[in-house]
Amino acid sequence: MSSPTERVSKARLSARVRIAPMTLDDIPAVMAIERASFPRPWPERAYRYELTENPNAYFIVAHLPITDAASPPSPWRKLAARLGLLTPAPNGPPLVVGFAGMWVQVGEAHIATIATHPDWRGRGIGQRILLALLREAQRRQAQTVTLEVRVSNLPAQRLYQKYGFREVGRRKAYYQDNREDALLMTITDFALPDYQARLDALAAALAEPAA
Repeated sequence: MSSPTERVSKARLSARVRIAPMTLDDIPAVMAIERASFPRPWPERAYRYELTENPNAYFIVAHLPITDAASPPSPWRKLAARLGLLTPAPNGPPLVVGFAGMWVQVGEAHIATIATHPDWRGRGIGQRILLALLREAQRRQAQTVTLEVRVSNLPAQRLYQKYGFREVGRRKAYYQDNREDALLMTITDFALPDYQARLDALAAALAEPAA
């Protein structure tokens, strides 16, 4: 269990994360996180298609100011340096530490992908990314939000449950790398006032570290 000091530190780091629309320039960093996170990563051309040709797509990245990334774990720092994502200047470009994408069509938002780099997990960054997707789904007047998650991925399931997702089905042998089932999870009351109030409360708690 983390200490109160650790919890505050994680919350403050999360508060410094900035969410921005994904651009073509972000793709190299996104691909590095893809390869570190998934056994069958999306190809680069898929991201180019989503960013340039799919009007129903909303893809984002999570940035940290370079000063916050001054001493990340060494494997990630080496990879980031090799990709040209770290610079010696204190006001250099931000570091991409996570990303996500969803499609919104005919009242349904479907979260297609979401990931935080393994070296930056457990710091609230995934919550900030998920919250940004849900806020955009609100703006696009979605009635429901859905996603698939591996049955073995319990930490992700707990995060989704916290934000109101509930299991509504199972896709057998959905993941091609190991034939693992996927849970289909949905927020069915997404457009209702009670859920909107719940999301506002979660957003406020995430933005305000506990003393």
